[in-house]
Amino acid sequence: MSATANPSHDAANELSKEDRLKQYLQEKAQDGEMYFKSKFIADEVGLSPKEIGALMVKLTDSATELTIEKWSYTSATTWRVAPTA
Repeated sequence: MSATANPSHDAANELSKEDRLKQYLQEKAQDGEMYFKSKFIADEVGLSPKEIGALMVKLTDSATELTIEKWSYTSATTWRVAPTA
């Protein structure tokens, strides 16, 4: 048996969690702003809502091509994401 990497890994698995979320947000917000709660995108991104919330705080400062802000809180944080003008 060889010790090589499994070739069935797809590109999404190779990205860090932060990069995967950032890429998802860029794709979804490319036509304008979007609003979401972490629990509603968790399955699409492959992260838990808690992981998404923690990463959103990081991305607020590091994702210069996106404007990210906490928009409201009703049973969970709603995030607003838009491309940077």
